[in-house]
Amino acid sequence: MNLNAYEKRARREIEGWIRGNVSILAQAFNLVMKPVDWAMEQAVPARVTDQAGEAVGQFLSALNDASKWTSDTSGIVADARAHGLDVENAESLRHLALEDLDTLAKGYFSQNAVLAALSGGGTGLGGFAFIAADIPILFMINFRLIQQIGAAFGFPMKSPQYSPVVLSIYNAAAANTRDARGAALREITVAAAAMAGETHYKGRVRGTIEDQSRHLPREIAKNLLGRKLLQAIPLAGAAVGAGINYWFTSETANTTFMLFRALYLEHKERL
Repeated sequence: MNLNAYEKRARREIEGWIRGNVSILAQAFNLVMKPVDWAMEQAVPARVTDQAGEAVGQFLSALNDASKWTSDTSGIVADARAHGLDVENAESLRHLALEDLDTLAKGYFSQNAVLAALSGGGTGLGGFAFIAADIPILFMINFRLIQQIGAAFGFPMKSPQYSPVVLSIYNAAAANTRDARGAALREITVAAAAMAGETHYKGRVRGTIEDQSRHLPREIAKNLLGRKLLQAIPLAGAAVGAGINYWFTSETANTTFMLFRALYLEHKERL
């Protein structure tokens, strides 16, 4: 099925994002964080980094449990109807205009970023002791965000079979590199082909989520976990924790938005 003018413009925006056209705010944040990243690598005890990494690994492993994927899409449907969209279920959204779905999906950006910031601010008061506790909360908020945006485009992630898609989104958001975005887009292409052909989706990466998580790029430790450790700074921990959680969740939101737009377009073209 041919794309209309809005959809062609969206495709160009996705291609620009893949090439690395990030926002000025993101560029400034990354620039400011470079010397901080280096300083943290020198100062933070290895055991603390290991504990933080283990917290991420435990969360990702827990996603093998199908119960963790239980999501109620009735709220998405209600929001869609509030925007004047006539839908029966979340899956029917994939057949509506992309322009309307973009608006619906963007509505989930701020609420989750603020929720993550509040979590980071609260746990930031506890220094090293609370960092490991904050990481699973942060990832769960972002997991919910991924599910919401996916459902807003008509592709609810309801099963662990979609773990490669979720992991690729986490990768791209945390690494913030062209390679990670490209890998995520390739995963989306595989998912689109399966959905358009109404076949069982099998990700490009095989094995359980625990197996797959071993292949996560080192940038996740460098760009997220290292920065989370800044919450241990006395007095400033709350502000730092809130800021880093807000940054990561905003990156996840934009990454998920771009990738599910790509999934929508790939799916439409394959019909």
